[in-house]
Amino acid sequence: MLPYATLAEDFYCNMHLNTEMALPAGRETILGFFERVQKNYPSMRNFFTRESGDFVLEEDKEGGHQRWLSIEPRRICSGFLNPPTIEEAMEQHELILDLIPYMLSVSKLDCEALDYLMGFDYEYRGNHDQLVTDVLGVPQAFASFAHLPGAHMLNFEPTLTLALEDSCRRQARLLVETRTNAYQVRRQEFPEENITVYFTVRQYGSLGHNASFIDTLRELRVMSEELMEQCVIEQVLRPLHQALESR
Repeated sequence: MLPYATLAEDFYCNMHLNTEMALPAGRETILGFFERVQKNYPSMRNFFTRESGDFVLEEDKEGGHQRWLSIEPRRICSGFLNPPTIEEAMEQHELILDLIPYMLSVSKLDCEALDYLMGFDYEYRGNHDQLVTDVLGVPQAFASFAHLPGAHMLNFEPTLTLALEDSCRRQARLLVETRTNAYQVRRQEFPEENITVYFTVRQYGSLGHNASFIDTLRELRVMSEELMEQCVIEQVLRPLHQALESR
């Protein structure tokens, strides 16, 4: 397993399935689906509905670990905060993908996009955008802005999306999300909030006749881990972690 737990305060491994058609929202269907998931994971006992109408089933957050599952109008999300191993998170995601065809009537044709997402949180009390600028740098063409006398960085959230093959149906996206605003910079009063790094590998479009949700997710995981090793861990995650440890 890659050393994710040593790279951030918290990390998570999530699966998102976006559908072309609206998902079922009937009481019997939703409760039956969540009860089936709960059979495998009895600690997922907190069920509620958000104001948006999303349905959520989750564990208590104990020991820094938490499983959760949500159903939105056109998206199914499965997440695991600080999983002991990625395999345990994958087992949960694969269970969801195994159940949805016959319990939620989701077919491979209905797939708008399937995501394998890794997220990393870094708590920091200060100007998030300035920290990200200092640690990761800015493109050479913009460097003069970062060094203007008396200037304060207000919004710097690097993002990059790549097509991983010619059809552009499989893509990878890296995003650094900051949470500092102008009011905080003006007053120089910063709450302790998270800087988050998201790395997503996504498969767009309906799956082929011989493909499956589970096999596709496994492929996305392999590709994610290869790209993390090559382009993300030493270039983004470890520098942020080391910078925060030294402050």
